[in-house]
Amino acid sequence: MTGQLEPPASLIAPLEAFIGHLASEKRHSPRTCDSYQRDLRGLARWLSHDQQDQWQRVSNHDLRRYVAALSRDGLNGRSIARHLSAIRRFYQYLLRERLATDNPALDIRAPKSARRLPKVADVDQLNHLLDARPDDPLEVRDLCMFELMYSSGLRLSELAGLDVDSVDLQGGEVRVLGKGGKERVLPVGRKARSSLQAWLPVRAGLAMETEQALFVSRRGDRLSHRSIQARLNRWGLAKGADQKLHPHLLRHSFASHMLESSGDLRAVQELLGHADIATTQVYTHLDFQHLARVYDQSHPRARRHPYHGQKRKQDGAED
Repeated sequence: MTGQLEPPASLIAPLEAFIGHLASEKRHSPRTCDSYQRDLRGLARWLSHDQQDQWQRVSNHDLRRYVAALSRDGLNGRSIARHLSAIRRFYQYLLRERLATDNPALDIRAPKSARRLPKVADVDQLNHLLDARPDDPLEVRDLCMFELMYSSGLRLSELAGLDVDSVDLQGGEVRVLGKGGKERVLPVGRKARSSLQAWLPVRAGLAMETEQALFVSRRGDRLSHRSIQARLNRWGLAKGADQKLHPHLLRHSFASHMLESSGDLRAVQELLGHADIATTQVYTHLDFQHLARVYDQSHPRARRHPYHGQKRKQDGAED
């Protein structure tokens, strides 16, 4: 962005006081304070280039021009929204300290970013990875985790939070605690049930006596989120994945593959535990061949009557 002048003290002093306020009074982490400082210094440099040297003189129009400049520099909507959030909060502080008379950022919104489609794994690649044989007891656990994640579309936090009594092998169900403490019961596929049957005896030899977690570490305590991520990445490297494996890739793949096979958006929404169906609609990126096939099979004006096909052959034979 244009405007790399060093801002004057009249802009920097209130900014530094605000960062100190976040650190000492609000107890924000150093990382959060650094983020606020970086974003606000960017605005201060831009204002200096625009020959502005007082925060109280900054107008709504000035900030709209600043947002436009950020957008021209290639920042996406989410990053610009973060900048605006920092500016709004900074002006709340300036109002409290009587260093400004209004908050010029209040009604400014960031431009919307194009929503990125989630990456999914190919069905054949997932089958290859999940059909690989585990080489040791911890890999028996890893395979079970990944089968269950892909079988039921679990979030990382949901998988890590499972207890032994969360799973009903007889009924083929798993009870999951999702976002907002909402519980849902999900089906468990045949392969995942088989992996659970292989893991449970191994778990019995690892878990501490009072540990309720379904998936435990070598030490016998509940496996952490970070450990699950690391083990999934390790599995992919060891078994020959052609892309980095991570928990959300398995969840995205579950959703995409279910939707491609069933076309039932509401059912996939329930399985994923999405409160809003708009969140699930990101998975409706079906390929054209699949859409064309569904159309041909479903639309009353697209279905070909057997008589029409037979007559067409006869007509062709007469030509």
